[in-house]
Amino acid sequence: MFMKRTLLTAALLIVGAALIFFAVQATKKTGKNETQAVQPAAETAELKIWTLQEETEITQQMCALFAEKHPDYNLTFTYAVMGNADSIDALKKDADVAADVFMFPSGGIPELVEAGLIYPITMNTDVLQERYGEAAIKSCSYKGRLYGIPITSNSWFMYYNKSMYTPEEVTSLEKMMQKDLGKNVKNFSCAIANSWYMEAFFYALGGTLYGVNGDDPSQCSWNDADGFRAGEYLIDLAANPRYVEDADGLANALITEGKLGALCSGTWSAKTLKEALGENYAAVKLPVITVGGNEYQLRNFVDFRAAGVKSGTKYPKIAMELAQWLGSEECQLMRFKENYTPPTVKALAVNPIVLESPEAAALADQTNYAVPQPTTSKLADYWTPAAAFGSGIVNGKITRSNLQENLDAMVKGFTDSLSQ
Repeated sequence: MFMKRTLLTAALLIVGAALIFFAVQATKKTGKNETQAVQPAAETAELKIWTLQEETEITQQMCALFAEKHPDYNLTFTYAVMGNADSIDALKKDADVAADVFMFPSGGIPELVEAGLIYPITMNTDVLQERYGEAAIKSCSYKGRLYGIPITSNSWFMYYNKSMYTPEEVTSLEKMMQKDLGKNVKNFSCAIANSWYMEAFFYALGGTLYGVNGDDPSQCSWNDADGFRAGEYLIDLAANPRYVEDADGLANALITEGKLGALCSGTWSAKTLKEALGENYAAVKLPVITVGGNEYQLRNFVDFRAAGVKSGTKYPKIAMELAQWLGSEECQLMRFKENYTPPTVKALAVNPIVLESPEAAALADQTNYAVPQPTTSKLADYWTPAAAFGSGIVNGKITRSNLQENLDAMVKGFTDSLSQ
């Protein structure tokens, strides 16, 4: 009897040991135990996004992908349409209702920083330095800190109808304007009354705005002798019957109807113009102009459309991650495929899909001649006086006889308004 009890006890001990062994092994394989089974609650964030009209749908897709990649977040997105050029004024008007993540021109960074309206990008800065080109990072930085994720270079170039001009003719604005394109057909369109376009003619003749480096709020040379010659050129161009001033989409409408040979715009017009011109679609850097027998390359502003984070956001970490995602290689390629928006991610510069784009090549070429927008916050005082001067040129109120006084008044508006 004793022997049977001993054997039974031994058997029970062996079975118990085996159960413990298998339980331990199961725990090792699953990596779970009672204390690990409790998962932390997902971090919740409600983010408002400002998006461009033409990017509303794709921005929603990108945000949905961001949520998928972050299952540890409980995210709610709301969207509102806001133009890139309008976002700064909207943010200044009412920061409380502004978006957590927004698109804005990098030239406005000093203004936003000094107003305390933008959050610095403090995460993954080393990675970002490697991801984007030097010019992009520099344009999105202020006093050594990064404030925006560069989405695309923001400038303009020239589109033209290949059935009306040859590649050689579009290198010179004089050659273009001399050509007879037929009855009721205009040769060239720009927006002289728009202060983001007019500067190309002053920069072409060597003018400087806010000093050579764009950081001296007291300096502008546009009313010197070269500035006067640029003004004369604009007067003659606006008065030429083969020129048409672009306003409210007029140039796009005319070129679609076959009544215009060339216009100035950016990549945002590529999709529409490709559809309108078909096999006659072409894009190229801006032409040279001839002044006093010498040729000068038109040189325009360049800055970057950037994704930024509002300083007052309740969710700075998640908002910063979202801004970086919107500027990532994956999202920039999505944006390019949808709207032909040239990327800033260096790796995409050699992507076969990007290399096939005439407008991307034109923008890259023009960027070699373009001038970075001034970094001084005084740039906020540039836009209105410049537009007023351009409007005076277009409507004929500014003539050679009063050109100098109008140049002087414009420059005074650029440099004096904040000190008054």
